Amino acid sequence: MGQQGSEAFVGLDVAKLHNAVAVADAGRTGEIRYMGEIPNTPEATRKLVAKLAAKYDELHFCYEAGPTGYGLHRCLMDLGQDCIVIAPTSMPRRPGDRVKTNRRDAMDLARLLRAGELTPVWVPDAPHEAMRDLVRAREAAVRDSRMKRQQVSATMLRHGRIYPGKKSWSAKHRRWLADQNLGQRASDIALGEALQAVLDAETRQKRTEAAIEAMLEDWSLAPVVAALQALRGIGLISAVTLMAELGDLARFENPRQLMGYVGLVPSERSTGDRVKRGGITRRGNAIVRRTLVEASWGYRHAPRIRRSKIHVIEELPKPVTDIAWKAQSRLCERYRKLSAGGKRSTIAVVAVARELAAFVWAIGREVPVGA
Repeated sequence: MGQQGSEAFVGLDVAKLHNAVAVADAGRTGEIRYMGEIPNTPEATRKLVAKLAAKYDELHFCYEAGPTGYGLHRCLMDLGQDCIVIAPTSMPRRPGDRVKTNRRDAMDLARLLRAGELTPVWVPDAPHEAMRDLVRAREAAVRDSRMKRQQVSATMLRHGRIYPGKKSWSAKHRRWLADQNLGQRASDIALGEALQAVLDAETRQKRTEAAIEAMLEDWSLAPVVAALQALRGIGLISAVTLMAELGDLARFENPRQLMGYVGLVPSERSTGDRVKRGGITRRGNAIVRRTLVEASWGYRHAPRIRRSKIHVIEELPKPVTDIAWKAQSRLCERYRKLSAGGKRSTIAVVAVARELAAFVWAIGREVPVGA
């Protein structure tokens, strides 16, 4: 048993095979010691906790989020220990500091944790992380499909083949591509492989979307996903994407926190009497930011309920549908005012996306989250 009232702050610099460990004693002048490296295994973590618990009554752990995921966090929490995970971008860095080692990183983490200067990220539970993995698999398929289509378009342009129709990648456009003869057998083979790659990526996207719909029923955030579809521009997949990346919206105390989390707030460099604001920060979750911006293009048009939304809205409680209609009225007017004031459409849509985040937050607070 540790000394009565003793407390320690443990910084872990996590890597694939080994974790560097540093311990800071409580108090402003408490000693900070580097304890070396331990294997990145649950057994080694249990031994570390047992060793430290024999000396200290209370332990606090922290490490930076990274490719190793949240397994260490869950292991420590299962052992009854307090642990936070922080974003690497939130770590304070000294100007001019060019030395970075596992030892220094672990000791800095322990020192900053003791000082209370670290902001934890939200850690999803295992089912939520699994749904996020599925959503990101779809995102990867969408990116792959877009890239493969661009390659086909570049091939056609290089050979001087311009599609005479209006809409690319329609059924008519695909038939036109299949009928192309580039004059060289090798070029025709390359085009056929590129078209097959497009088909493979699109098929993978459809498979992941079908899996998302199948898994949604048992997901704790399914009620919020259903409610978000009342908003214009947000369908099933975009609603799942938002919730998989954001998690429980109750963790944001106000909509401004959510706007900042997805990087939709303006940047600012002000000093003295000078105030200088720039473009959005683009920090935080890029997937959520892109999804909100894509949804916001629909608010260029007058408020109305599309036929495809009627059956969705009929199943939702009135407070949710009231928020969705208020969003349509306000955001459509917001876009028109910005456009009339000379703002480019892209800037106006981003401003609308920032306010749309607030309505997403409001709907999330109205809907109870399942167990």
